[in-house]
Amino acid sequence: MGGTDAERARSGLLYALGAYVLWGVFPLYFLLMRPAGAFEVVAWRILFSLVFCAVLLTVTRGWGTLAGIVRQPRLLLVMGLAGALIYVNWQTYILATLSGQVVESSLGYFINPIVTVLLGVVVLRERLRPLQWAAVSVSVVAILVLAVAHGSVPWIALVLAGSFGLYGLVKKHVGPRIDAVSGLTLETAWLTPVAVVVLVVVGQVGGLAFGAHGWLHMAVLVSSGVATAVPLLLFASATRRLPLVVVGLTQFIAPVLQFAIGVFLLQEPMPVARWVGFGVVWVAVVLLVIDMVRAARTSRPDAVEQPI
Repeated sequence: MGGTDAERARSGLLYALGAYVLWGVFPLYFLLMRPAGAFEVVAWRILFSLVFCAVLLTVTRGWGTLAGIVRQPRLLLVMGLAGALIYVNWQTYILATLSGQVVESSLGYFINPIVTVLLGVVVLRERLRPLQWAAVSVSVVAILVLAVAHGSVPWIALVLAGSFGLYGLVKKHVGPRIDAVSGLTLETAWLTPVAVVVLVVVGQVGGLAFGAHGWLHMAVLVSSGVATAVPLLLFASATRRLPLVVVGLTQFIAPVLQFAIGVFLLQEPMPVARWVGFGVVWVAVVLLVIDMVRAARTSRPDAVEQPI
């Protein structure tokens, strides 16, 4: 009834590719939202994601599940923390995209798995395997190289990786108790008052772009709810069909696409020192991938999340 293992694996891989390709081309999508500013874009993304989730809950009859979660105050507060972290991630990512720093945002998602490993040591007191230590050490060297090359610490990349790493930690804590749609619904519900305040402030300070630049621009802003939820649902479907190590390996599709868009389409500057820094990062990624493959032979790694 559920198809053969081969068919499930094939469909799971397609779902994973779909999710990560969509996340990878997000810079081009958000650039279509200009001249809306980053704060307005994130505010509309929150509100329309909540609306789309409400539609999904109605169609899938998921309101009962959501009500069960809401009746658990501790779980509800944890989702509020997840919402705060995802807001930091979204806001930083879109600020970077709209200010011509797509390449640095891709760096954040390259080093994110390494930051997640490091958080496991600091917060969960996990013990790292030798290759994981090597990946962490090499990534620190890469950040130092990039900092020297630019004359400043790559804060955008570090904030993206850090906020996402902490978000993943929170989501790991709630585990399977909250499905993807209920989780996104609660996170955006917590953020709705923030979004409303932001829109009021933007409207008073410089005027809202929504509705002021034609129906097509308005439709792109409205579609942000669907664009946020669809890759999450594809990702959730992939994790149910694929070994988690495969999902973990496919996560690098998104930053590769973002990097290519920043360098080749948007023509962001890439001096030699920056290429060297990214090269060192990719060495760290390769070490981590080798470790993931080795570990998969004896244990199942934790699921990978995406907050873009």
